[in-house]
Amino acid sequence: MTVVHFPADRRTADVRRCADALERLHGEEANRFWRSEMVTFAKGLRDKGMADAEISHQAALFMHAVQVELQMGYAVEGASA
Repeated sequence: MTVVHFPADRRTADVRRCADALERLHGEEANRFWRSEMVTFAKGLRDKGMADAEISHQAALFMHAVQVELQMGYAVEGASA
């Protein structure tokens, strides 16, 4: 088992940065951005010796956190409209 000192979904600055970018980007540009983020994300964890299964788990947590951040942004927009 790998100990994660700072789980991916708790990296709030990275979560917000990605959500902000995905809010501005659309279509293939958004896909390229996300794929690039995930490649960098996985490489960083792999370089620290994390097992592939844990990298997948952390990536899923991060992706969910970004989705929640996007949904919260849409909810705030909708409430203020």
